[in-house]
Amino acid sequence: MTQTQAQTESPESEPLGYDVVVLGAGPVGENVADRTRAAGLSTAIVESELVGGECSYWACMPSKAMLRPVLARADARRLPGLSASVQGPLDAGAVLARRNEYTSQWKDDGQVQWLESVGVDLHRGVGRLTGPRTVTVTAPDGTRRVLTARHAVAVCTGSRALLPGLPGLDEVAPWTSREATSAQAVPGRLIVVGGGVVAAEMATAWQGLGSRVTLLVRGKSLLARMEPFAGELVAEALTEAGADLRTGTSVTSVTRENGVVVVVTDTGERIEADEILFATGRAPRTDDIGLETVGLEPGSWLTVNDSLQVTGQDWLYAVGDVNKRALLTHQGKYQARIAGAAIAARAAGAPVAGRAWGAHAATADHDAVPQVVFTDPEAASVGLSLAEAEEAGHRVRAVDVDLASVAGAGLYGEGYTGRARMVVDLESETLRGVTFVGPGVGELLHSATVAVAAQVPVARLWHAVPSYPTISEVWLRLLEVYRDA
Repeated sequence: MTQTQAQTESPESEPLGYDVVVLGAGPVGENVADRTRAAGLSTAIVESELVGGECSYWACMPSKAMLRPVLARADARRLPGLSASVQGPLDAGAVLARRNEYTSQWKDDGQVQWLESVGVDLHRGVGRLTGPRTVTVTAPDGTRRVLTARHAVAVCTGSRALLPGLPGLDEVAPWTSREATSAQAVPGRLIVVGGGVVAAEMATAWQGLGSRVTLLVRGKSLLARMEPFAGELVAEALTEAGADLRTGTSVTSVTRENGVVVVVTDTGERIEADEILFATGRAPRTDDIGLETVGLEPGSWLTVNDSLQVTGQDWLYAVGDVNKRALLTHQGKYQARIAGAAIAARAAGAPVAGRAWGAHAATADHDAVPQVVFTDPEAASVGLSLAEAEEAGHRVRAVDVDLASVAGAGLYGEGYTGRARMVVDLESETLRGVTFVGPGVGELLHSATVAVAAQVPVARLWHAVPSYPTISEVWLRLLEVYRDA
């Protein structure tokens, strides 16, 4: 069936039967559909917005396109012979134009063509469960089409920004992550509320593009889920770049007066800005997908097993943000590969390998989740922090190295600031977690991810020789500190 046919069916049309129906055509849904289709299962995907989802249009891609010039300029300013050439402001218009190209001008033609090329039927509209293995799609013109799934329905609807319950907030027209990554002009003054990844990255991007950023963090530090030094180093750099960072600060009210945003904090201070971004958490997009028709709570996060089956439903899968295991695009795509393989195996009557690190178990969600925060400096981590490992009852030891002491760091210029930590399990002598903070460390992270996911013994890591002079040599320094202590 073509896309046009899928959009124009009448309410009287007979139900369409598929092996698999996927709700949500973001990267996660696309990967589930790709894996099940590759296994020979007929697959339909339902999307009410743009094919490609949050990551392509309002998150990963536009935010990194905005951040890259900011970080490149910061790197260049550390290099003698180049620094004098990059002291002026960025061309914000050019940066935002390039960002727009990265989002394909918020058009999904290319993504739709890809779905067609792999043989997945696209149904435009709002998809809702209307019973077991049944999805009803309401198209933009109001017509409905019932889709049935012989084997599985996969909920891949993602998450949305969670706004605080402040009175009158709707009238303020606050930014969420969507507006922050799609705005077409630089606000003169921007208040960012939050201390997590979105807050830190968007504060970095808009400060770099010329906005005067005030960052209000309710907690004691930025990036509280990472090692403490990560948030400390990022906070220092943001402050040095000109941002006004205030920790231990809560917003008690926000209004818009004559176009100006006015915030009052818990200390009674009044702060004014042109725009305000709330980066204060995420909520699942499950409030209007018919969960109640199959005995589940609308608006809830969906609990799953390691093959991504929803608890108590052998035909229903929840993949990506909706299961709250790891709200990261790459982790959702990993889950999608696992779920697709599990759906295909069950459809074929084959055994499902549910054991840890098996083909049908998303074990990395528990032990080896990687993440890069694209600030200046970058912060990258995988696995458990020291505090998390100790809280989980592991007998561990943290090994720290100043990244500036590594020969390769000098190639990044003067004043390199960074730190590395590996958390070693003293029983197995494998790594529970690794964190890097510093310019360029994002590209170091996959080596750490392999070491953590594969449970490589420290003794074997001695034989993984880092090239000289690169910042990868930090691995040798970490191992030396562990050995010599």
